[in-house]
Amino acid sequence: MDETGPAQPLPYEGVWRFTAPAVDASVPQARHAVRDLLVRQGVPLSDEVTQGLLLIVSELVTNAVRHAAVLSPTLAVEVAVGPEWVRVAVEDNHPYRPTALETDHGRTGGRGLLLVREITREAGGACDVAHTASGGKVVWAALPLKPAPR
Repeated sequence: MDETGPAQPLPYEGVWRFTAPAVDASVPQARHAVRDLLVRQGVPLSDEVTQGLLLIVSELVTNAVRHAAVLSPTLAVEVAVGPEWVRVAVEDNHPYRPTALETDHGRTGGRGLLLVREITREAGGACDVAHTASGGKVVWAALPLKPAPR
């Protein structure tokens, strides 16, 4: 008979959310805020996973600033950490559901979601876009705490 009860969450587990204006300056601020949170909470991430996660944050916030600011002057960033994974999500109030563009070497830019999808796939994670109850969207990516074997 096990009387220990439910497993206690690890010290780094939790969900954190912050909002920011949909302006260019929010991109590096969001990246630094997420990095500082991961360090402060002691999330056991490899450098490789951390760098991929921070690039994902930059791309998702950049997309919200560039494409949603007209209808969504504020965006929200959420970081959720479980025992084996970390998830970042960026939410805005614009209803348009973005899609990853294919590689077009003649264009500069416009491939942020493609990059997010590839980083996530290589890490063994998942990403998607979902509509919110308020009519906006949330774009998220979840990565395992440990890098995927190669």
